[in-house]
Amino acid sequence: MLGVKDRPQPSRAFALLLVLAVLASCKSRKAIVGETAPPESSARTVPMRVGAARFEAYSDWVEGKKLGLVANQASVVDEMHVLDFLIQNGATVERVFSPEHGFRAKAAAGEEVSDDFDRSSGLPIVSLYGVNKRPTAEQLKGIELMVFDLQDVGTRFYTYVSTLSYMLEACAEQGIPVLILDRPNPNGDLIDGPILKPGFESFVGLHPVPVAHGLTLGEYASMALSERWLKNSDRLELKVVRCEGWTHSRPYSLPVQPSPNLPNDQAIRLYPSLCFFEGTDVSIGRGTDYPFQVVGAPWMEPQGFEFKPKKRKEAPSPPHLGETCQGADLRAFSEAYLSIHRSIYWFWLVDAYRQCPHKDRFFNSYFDKLAGTDELRLAIIAGADAEDLARRWKPEIAEFKEKRRRYLLYAD
Repeated sequence: MLGVKDRPQPSRAFALLLVLAVLASCKSRKAIVGETAPPESSARTVPMRVGAARFEAYSDWVEGKKLGLVANQASVVDEMHVLDFLIQNGATVERVFSPEHGFRAKAAAGEEVSDDFDRSSGLPIVSLYGVNKRPTAEQLKGIELMVFDLQDVGTRFYTYVSTLSYMLEACAEQGIPVLILDRPNPNGDLIDGPILKPGFESFVGLHPVPVAHGLTLGEYASMALSERWLKNSDRLELKVVRCEGWTHSRPYSLPVQPSPNLPNDQAIRLYPSLCFFEGTDVSIGRGTDYPFQVVGAPWMEPQGFEFKPKKRKEAPSPPHLGETCQGADLRAFSEAYLSIHRSIYWFWLVDAYRQCPHKDRFFNSYFDKLAGTDELRLAIIAGADAEDLARRWKPEIAEFKEKRRRYLLYAD
């Protein structure tokens, strides 16, 4: 392994990666609908339709029932919101439940969201990121079927998967069936990172899955139930409406951004690698036009790119607010990264730690929650390089992949 003095300077290292990237880019549960994944070749010949669009597959379930709906602004069918789509098709929605960022996804990351009313339909909105993250028995009263339709991005620390888990547990306790209208995972071909260890559970990590789990929410729910990660799992009736014409290897461009700071495909694909910086003294572009597409800090070595985070509605208190951050622009890198590097890219994290002049303050208390273990932080402090980290998780990832196979609804 190269010593610190022998390693390439960051600017040259990043430049080399950018050049290589550009060159490369130029070159079972019985209650689940569609348990058998179609062959990849046949799936690719079918137009892609999200689960919500396949009303014919679940109309019998929603007919005549009082529905609860978990959704946000990305819950769309073509260009129509799923709430309007259900009402148009004669469904009776009694109450809406909203995740982090709110029903219309206008709140910043971590910002508490209050209960409200939907201005369009007049329906009450129960926030699952306010006073409580788990729905209460009173909030579920009168609901005969819970419809869940959120767009996930395939990472353990993206909180929609925790919202799903808490909702499944609450519905199981109240005897309410759950209908998941599945959506593609835009990182569905990425399975990597440390698996969450006991004692590190939080709202950004509840279950023993890797950081990037390669599952849709429908697949994740099936795994969580069968592996008995959820309370009262034996009491829950679950139905998943599969997407049509999608496989885990088929690229999927989200028609609506899933949350305020994931504005485009590049940010979504870089998110599994860059979100770790939320637990450090490094900015990943919150408060700029390109969140989750850059890496920088005032103390980083000049690399020909700089940015200055500003206060914005979606980022009211971004790291290094008003400070000029030196760093790397990863927007050009991401296109090839998406194509050839189907793993978490550890170089940026390791190199930022190497550059940091105050290493005792590089990590904050949030880092281990994001990682789901203290092993990643301790390995970096001990001098592990990117290749060391990539090898470290391989055995447990291989074991997880075997388990994951049992719950796939789509071909890999």
